[in-house]
Amino acid sequence: MNAPWKAAGAGTREPFVAYVCDDTTAESLRPVVAELGWSVEKIHKGGLRNAVQTLSVSASPQVLFVDLAESGDPLNDINGLAEVCEPGTVVIASGQVNDVRLYRDLVASGIQDYLLKPLNPDMLREAFSSAQAMINAPKLAEASVERPHCSIAVIGTRGGVGASTVATSLAWLLSAKEGRSTALLDLDVHFGTGALALDLEPGRGLTDAIENPSRIDGLFIERAMVKASEKLAVLSAEAPINSPLLTDGAAFYQLQEEMRTAFECTVIDLPRGMLVQHPSLVGDVQLAVVVTDLTLAAARDTIRILSWLKSNAPNTVVQVVVNRMQASGGQLEIGRKDFESSIERKIDHAIPYDQKLAAQAAKLGKPFAEAGKNTKTVAPLVALSDFLLATADEAAPAPDDKKGKKVVGKGGSLLGKFDLKALLSKKK
Repeated sequence: MNAPWKAAGAGTREPFVAYVCDDTTAESLRPVVAELGWSVEKIHKGGLRNAVQTLSVSASPQVLFVDLAESGDPLNDINGLAEVCEPGTVVIASGQVNDVRLYRDLVASGIQDYLLKPLNPDMLREAFSSAQAMINAPKLAEASVERPHCSIAVIGTRGGVGASTVATSLAWLLSAKEGRSTALLDLDVHFGTGALALDLEPGRGLTDAIENPSRIDGLFIERAMVKASEKLAVLSAEAPINSPLLTDGAAFYQLQEEMRTAFECTVIDLPRGMLVQHPSLVGDVQLAVVVTDLTLAAARDTIRILSWLKSNAPNTVVQVVVNRMQASGGQLEIGRKDFESSIERKIDHAIPYDQKLAAQAAKLGKPFAEAGKNTKTVAPLVALSDFLLATADEAAPAPDDKKGKKVVGKGGSLLGKFDLKALLSKKK
């Protein structure tokens, strides 16, 4: 991610190293490198292949220049470089392929810039000046106004209820409407749609974090996250489904910790299975959004998840959101009143069913809230984001309902009070 940060331990690393494929590129670099006070002896032959071999056994420099001219698959090779290159290194690449898609993919993978050959002094000076500015600039979090961090987990009660739609919309609203620097963390590592909903390539950041938790720090976050806008960045994945990623959850916890430092808001798209496998993920989350629909299965699982949250995250403020709410004349498995009675609390927000808007958002590659901004359909999402932000800013306790009971439910086992037969009989 191209955002300002300060390199940790900068004084112990070489300021500049280059790996080039030909004498012409080396000759172009030498006068500019000398002008900046860097050693021309650090310009090596061998291109990207030599860079990977060398950096696998030695420390990475602050600024790394790599020549991709001899690379048959530049994007894949850059990802290989990421495996051996320490977080915090600013990578500038050059090559002969003039393709805007390649440029975008390389920048999304974490490099600072891609320079097209033949190189000229002005081009190099500008690229190196940007790299130095990035290294010397303060972190975004250090320059921002002191505000309580807002951490939100969005949990779907069932597959297909639209939790990812709600998560991406909330992240967009917090960044675009409220002007908060926001991280969207999509923890569905095999089938996540966080990047897809924003028309982005997910990159390898999340899978790298899971495979190498020890590499996670502030610099890793800045490089690994894909920038959706000036205020919104995404960490998502499309991990191969033929190779399961084994983790004890430490990587997810570390990612949350680093995001608290780097961003004002974090929205976590949290698959419900994660609650079972890694319950500590919700321990420090201030706000939980439980997304559901009006079906028997969703009602059952809403009760179970609310009960789980009450036991495992008692200080977390919970909001229940019904997505794709049918009009009053539509066919529903369960009526709203029966649903609220079964979960023993009111539904906080109901998002109307709008298939046309959903299709339009998908075609445009925009979040649901952006595609339908200023519409009645999106109004409940705006109200939800306003509530979440106000609650986080005020550090308020969980709100009480009209009867003075906590919104996370009454005491005792909620599951034991759920009567599927009664609901089924009402349907008949």
